[in-house]
Amino acid sequence: MRRSRLRHLGLAGLLVLGSLTAVGTLPASAAEAPTHSPSSSEQPASAGLLDAMQRDFGLTRAEAEDRLAAERDATGIEPAARRAAGKAFGGSWFDADAGRLTVAVTSDAAPSTLRAVRATGAEVRTVQHSAQQLDAAKARVDRLDAPAGVSSWRVDQATNKVVVDVVAAERADNDVQNFLKQAREAAPVTVRTVPSAPQTFAAGTVGGDPYYTGNVRCSIGFSVHGGFVTAGHCGRAGAGVSGWDRSYIGTFQGSSFPDNDYAWVSVGSGWWTVPVVLGWGTVSDQLVRGSNVAPVGASICRSGSTTHWHCGTVLAHNETVNYSDGSVVHQLTKTSVCAEGGDSGGSFISGDQAQGVTSGGWGNCSSGGETWFQPVNEILNRYGLTLHTA
Repeated sequence: MRRSRLRHLGLAGLLVLGSLTAVGTLPASAAEAPTHSPSSSEQPASAGLLDAMQRDFGLTRAEAEDRLAAERDATGIEPAARRAAGKAFGGSWFDADAGRLTVAVTSDAAPSTLRAVRATGAEVRTVQHSAQQLDAAKARVDRLDAPAGVSSWRVDQATNKVVVDVVAAERADNDVQNFLKQAREAAPVTVRTVPSAPQTFAAGTVGGDPYYTGNVRCSIGFSVHGGFVTAGHCGRAGAGVSGWDRSYIGTFQGSSFPDNDYAWVSVGSGWWTVPVVLGWGTVSDQLVRGSNVAPVGASICRSGSTTHWHCGTVLAHNETVNYSDGSVVHQLTKTSVCAEGGDSGGSFISGDQAQGVTSGGWGNCSSGGETWFQPVNEILNRYGLTLHTA
């Protein structure tokens, strides 16, 4: 094989690794099965991940290690605590200050139920509404016709309400006020103001180390056997995909947007997949070992072809987002991580567990913002794919 061909293949791995992997949550009432459940002590965190957490959270190395260990414990406890609470389950989140999982249980739960939840190791908070009731309330809001000034809505488990985000400049708009009136009739609603409307993060063709489809640049999400997953708004089924050097990678085999925002691309022509999240030289690359869902409050990091590696926290699961172009996407996970154009499709990872692919958000990585991702387990289940893990 010619030397130039070998070089092409090596760089291809980074490309398909592109946004987080080289090519290599969920409603409160129902979590999807992870692909792998390693023990909390199975593998240490990568040096790169610890470096990023120290930078973005202001932690020492020891504090970052302790937080990751506590988050792994919380992730392991959550399914048992959910089962123990039964119909009284009101949601769960990771309390970073306490380093423990908090589980909401309805105030009418029997004392034996509270004891069973505490026995799992979780803290208990009593609330008025169950997760099932809140999900049903949010579903009623989903059926309303949201105007452009309403950017998103979600169940906030910590406040036990449905939170509706409204663009500050549009708060007094008649259509926005009518929507809020109807939403309050449908659910226990709290309104939050945000500075701008969210948008998807695809970009026009510019330099970098991404993938391209037509004149759109996006980032690779996670490697699966036979290809990679990414955002649905980056390309339609049947569209061809090229790499950083414009050589052919493969084809979109499936894509869904709006309503969902996921897709998968088959790869061939000398490209291969590896179970790695690219650190872009900012941090060392991170191996992917599974897809256990991180709870609200857990740390999470994102890699993309524009802004590379940034970290933040999980803010909410099962959020409905009304993008600025009128596209509505359901069941996204909200984070405090920033992103910019071209980062779409890139990977979100918590510890060594794949979480999802970048959908969109507001703000940027200079002034800050919020970003949503499409949970990866839904993509794997939809297309019958297997995550490529280390």
